[in-house]
Amino acid sequence: MSTEIATTTTQAPKPSAMQLMASRCNVDPAKLHQTLKSTVFKGATDEEMLALVVTANTYQLNPLLKEMYAFPKKGGGIVPMVGVDGWLKIANRQENYDGMSVEVFGDGKTPTHATCEIYLKNRAHPVKVTEYFDECKRNTDPWNQMPRRMIRNKVMIQAIRVAFGIGGIFDEDEATDIAGTRNVTPRPAPAKVTGVIDPFDPFAKEEPEKKPAAKKAPSVVEAEPVEESQPDLADLPEADWGEEEGGPL
Repeated sequence: MSTEIATTTTQAPKPSAMQLMASRCNVDPAKLHQTLKSTVFKGATDEEMLALVVTANTYQLNPLLKEMYAFPKKGGGIVPMVGVDGWLKIANRQENYDGMSVEVFGDGKTPTHATCEIYLKNRAHPVKVTEYFDECKRNTDPWNQMPRRMIRNKVMIQAIRVAFGIGGIFDEDEATDIAGTRNVTPRPAPAKVTGVIDPFDPFAKEEPEKKPAAKKAPSVVEAEPVEESQPDLADLPEADWGEEEGGPL
């Protein structure tokens, strides 16, 4: 009689998304969760935290190095935002990535456009993307002070997205637009035309029609009558009539 011993193998539970990130960062999962909640993922709910951590793990980004962080959304919620360093890290991790070239065009300090070509090992032709300065520029300090660098970063990010099919993450400008908190300094108001509003100008405001100011009636000041002084006949000098020829009558 043979006795068979049944053996059961228990599979170890799969690590959570937070444990996977903690393993990559070589930190304690609980401490990492607390740090993310109080810094780069501040204000995120548990569900949003899970989505952010899964996204970071998917692209192997380190939020503690600010390669990715949560951008607060107007009305609640968050937007996963990736800085230019994070985008470059994503590109360099792709197996078929074979380098890129970027060229910024324009005369003087202000560029006109920029073109980025990404070379892939499994394609005969590079992925080429062009971004135009007047379509990308924002009225922010980085764009005003470093326009050439900003348009260069913008075209690199868009080319990486197209070349490798990256989705679900955004650069700072995109995250700002999605969040509904775009920082734009209002332009000086144009010359006002009463009763006419440009429907395509987001800065135009309806001005109430101004009525012409009523003309004031001229003020009339009545002059007080001046009494004319009558001369005293006694004070008048006697007239010299002369003597007529022939003597008195």
